[in-house]
Amino acid sequence: MAAARPSGFWSGALCPQLLVTLAILIIASEACKNVTLHVPSKLDAKKLVGRVNLKECFKSANLIHSSDPDFHILEDGSVYTTNTILLSLEKRSFTILLSNTENQEEKKIFVFLEHQTKVLKKRHTKEKVLRRAKRRWAPIPCSMLENSLGPFPLFLQQVQSDTAQNYTIYYSIRGPGVDQEPRNLFYVERDTGNLYCTRAVDREQYESFELIAFATTPDGYTPELPLPLLIKIEDENDNYPIFTEETYTFTILENSRVGSTVGQVCATDKDEPDTMHTRLKYSIIGQVPPSPTLFSMHPSTGVITTTSSQLDRELIDKYQLKIKVQDMDGQYFGLQTTSTCIINIGDVNDHLPTFTRTSYVTSVKENTVDVEILRVTVEDKDLVNTANWRANYTILKGNENGNFKIVTDPKTNEGILCVVKPLNYEEKQQVIVQIGVVNEAPFSREASSRSAMSTATVTVNVEDQDEGPECNPPIQTVRMKENAAVGTTSNGYKAYDPETRSSSGIRYKKLTDPTGWVTVDENTGSIKVFRSLDREAETIRNGIYNITILASDQKGRTCTGTLGIILQDVNDNGPFIPKRQVTICKPTMSSAEIVAVDPDEPINGPPFDFSLESSSSEVQRMWRLEKINDTAARLSYQNDPAFGKYVVPIRVRDRFGLSSVSSLDVTLCDCITENDCTFRVDPRTGGGGVQLGKWAILAILLGIALLFCILFTLVCGASRTSKPPKVIPDDLAQQNLIVSNTEAPGDDKVYSVNGFTTQTVGASAQGVCGTVGSGVNNGGQTIEMVKGGHQTLESCRGAGHHHTLDSCKGGRVEVDNSRYAYSEWHSFTQPRLGEKVHLCNQDENHKHAQDYVLTYNYEGRGSVAGSVGCCSERQEEDGLEFLDNLEPKFRTLAEACMKR
Repeated sequence: MAAARPSGFWSGALCPQLLVTLAILIIASEACKNVTLHVPSKLDAKKLVGRVNLKECFKSANLIHSSDPDFHILEDGSVYTTNTILLSLEKRSFTILLSNTENQEEKKIFVFLEHQTKVLKKRHTKEKVLRRAKRRWAPIPCSMLENSLGPFPLFLQQVQSDTAQNYTIYYSIRGPGVDQEPRNLFYVERDTGNLYCTRAVDREQYESFELIAFATTPDGYTPELPLPLLIKIEDENDNYPIFTEETYTFTILENSRVGSTVGQVCATDKDEPDTMHTRLKYSIIGQVPPSPTLFSMHPSTGVITTTSSQLDRELIDKYQLKIKVQDMDGQYFGLQTTSTCIINIGDVNDHLPTFTRTSYVTSVKENTVDVEILRVTVEDKDLVNTANWRANYTILKGNENGNFKIVTDPKTNEGILCVVKPLNYEEKQQVIVQIGVVNEAPFSREASSRSAMSTATVTVNVEDQDEGPECNPPIQTVRMKENAAVGTTSNGYKAYDPETRSSSGIRYKKLTDPTGWVTVDENTGSIKVFRSLDREAETIRNGIYNITILASDQKGRTCTGTLGIILQDVNDNGPFIPKRQVTICKPTMSSAEIVAVDPDEPINGPPFDFSLESSSSEVQRMWRLEKINDTAARLSYQNDPAFGKYVVPIRVRDRFGLSSVSSLDVTLCDCITENDCTFRVDPRTGGGGVQLGKWAILAILLGIALLFCILFTLVCGASRTSKPPKVIPDDLAQQNLIVSNTEAPGDDKVYSVNGFTTQTVGASAQGVCGTVGSGVNNGGQTIEMVKGGHQTLESCRGAGHHHTLDSCKGGRVEVDNSRYAYSEWHSFTQPRLGEKVHLCNQDENHKHAQDYVLTYNYEGRGSVAGSVGCCSERQEEDGLEFLDNLEPKFRTLAEACMKR
């Protein structure tokens, strides 16, 4: 049995811990079995004893109860002591009752507490190893409680190797806590494999250790692979939760609704996450002032909310809370920390500003502006120097004429009432003004109260003062006819004393008179015509002539005003034609339009009457007038007058018969547009001539340039055609086509019979036929022309080679560039073509000619239509019967050669 067991097999046995260690005994696969906790002889109050896997026993349990009041069970299975416990030599046990209140299901877990003082240090014998019922590939992960009190060294686990049955095995370990920092924390007994810890460990510094165990023989042989060992440090609740800030400061607006969020506090805990040691619970343990209680805190999130809507900044503007955070989900034995939270109450505009008085009385002298006459004050309980406190004043009534304005003093928040437009005591001795006030920020109360506005009444008494003359209205007008005689008088400008409402004692003086047409009477202010008035003068705008008058009293106080003299129009101007230069382009125009104007008013103007003003019969014979509308006529020439300049007098009458004569300078010009015509007087004859315009000159220049281009093109074309082109005889391509040396599928081309370019074939061939000819090499094909001599394919016979007629020529081939007549080429090609066909058909023994069947090297895929001649390559075993039926193919070749 020992020999059959494979070597290289590690195992580890879970060992009890002298301090607080948990070992759950699982028998077979049943749940809710007994749990044994190895503990020291003394257990202090509120200390962790161990953990029990409650989920494995009963996942849906919602009620946990301990049968022993000295122990308290948490949701994660942590077992804590409630009192100090001393264990005797006997075991102590209690029961954990798990129940589900919904379906009334219950399960129990029996927990046994054992006090173990020592661990056996005994090597496993071979027989004991052989009796193991179950093998483990790796040991169960080992754990130890942080901050363990010992005694040290503390036994953790025993490491074993199955090879110990065959060899003497020495055990050793390496890794963090052994030969790496923290050094010498763990060691293993060489002979037994017992693993020990030498001192306490802080989990917050080292959560676990990964060691490597080795099994070797005394001579250094390693029968096992290195075995990783994981030692986990079990957390102890040794760290207090800490708030992230020493003092929290939040702000919430007054009158906030119930449940409004004030802020959130947060705390951290260095203990192991997702355990009861880091499950924090927040609470408020104090408030200043203590009453009423206005805030609450969510126990899990630390969010502070309001529990009342009675926050009033004007009563209490700040609250101070003492808050607490406790781990162990707030259990009484959990560690706790406190902090301070200050909550400032933010201001809202829930108080309207109110005037300290409801009525005010002030006074101001008349004719004064930009003066402060009153300051009003308001009260506002909202926060000072905020938009909820700053006041906006407005004038509600009594300022219809815009005499007042009210502004806010930014420092004192007072309203300053000012006069911006002078008051007149003679018009009104007292003004009653109603003012109102609101805040910059909108009022936050209910809509019914939002319209409420504090108002006050201000009575302004206007004080009288001795004033100078008053020019009112500042602009006055009089009417006069423009043809009024010199010395004509009219009412002038009138100023008056505001006290007496009289004009007596006021003297007048003319300040401005652009053309000096009038004079002003010093005592009465009336005006007199000094020069003739002209409504059509350039200084007149809209028929009104303006002069400036200065009025003064006996004390020298003055005022100024403007007198507008409205000049009434009279028909004193005849209509005239403003455009005296007229150009008529005879090729495109037969007439010109003339327009007359009348400086007088329209009532004295159109419709106009146009007529030729000349007793000369020549003018009447050459020109004609046609009326277009009330102000325009058309001047037309007649009897085809010559080009030149003419003077045409035209009389224009208005509706009342007043007229004037306008002499027009009319130019008859040979032009397209008026701008193209420039009339020039001949100094020798005194006559006029027509000068070409810039567009006409440009057209002439372009024509000359175009003529030069045409001549240049003709010269170049003539020089090109003077060189005779190289041509080939017309019927060369039709009577002399011998296709050979085809290296790729070519294009089927029909060459023109009108010309063909010949090229020299410069190859000197080795042959016995000394025939001279000419040839064309085109597109990889040799087209040969044979002239003179008698040549047959007999002299070019050769098997197994690629041949053309070039290989039969006895010397250098010359090119005949002359042009051959059709009859000459016909007589040359017909006998030779017949001979070739005859030789392709049969020889003297009525067999196929040997010079026809030639072996060609394959140089590409042939034409889909097959060969057009009788020179296709065929193997002997294929048979030559196809040569008996060449009629269609031969016809194609014959048509190409014969058709002209």
